Amino acid sequence: MSTFTRVSITSNLQETQHKIKQLYREGFEKDHVYVLTHSAEGTDFIANYTNAQQITMSEVGVLTSIANLFRSRGDELRAKMRSLGVPDVESGRLESELDKGKILVLATPSQPVIADANTYPYGDL
Repeated sequence: MSTFTRVSITSNLQETQHKIKQLYREGFEKDHVYVLTHSAEGTDFIANYTNAQQITMSEVGVLTSIANLFRSRGDELRAKMRSLGVPDVESGRLESELDKGKILVLATPSQPVIADANTYPYGDL
C-alpha cells in the first residue's frame, strides 16, 4: 500500500476504469480514489460511471472552494490537485495533460503521511 498520493494519466473511460480497479486491488479505499478531467461535466460523468470520487470541498477546504469560484478552470484544477498532495510544479504539468483531453486518476492513502524530503512524493506518472 502506498503512503503517498498516486497519480495516473489515462486516455479513455475503459483505461480509467481498469486503473481504478487496480488501485482497489492494491488496497486503496473507494473514498480515496478520485478522477479529474478538464471539464466539470466530464469529471462528473466519469466519476459516476466508474464509481470514483470527485474532489470536493471536504478535500480542498472552504476557503479554496470559495476561491475556486473566481479562478480560471486551470487554476481551479491545479488547486484541487494540490489539495490531494500533488506538488505545484507537477500540478501544472498534469493540468496541461487535462488540456489534451486526458483523465487523471488520483489515489490518496487512508492515513495522511508527511513525506520524507528524500522520497519521491507520488507514483505512476
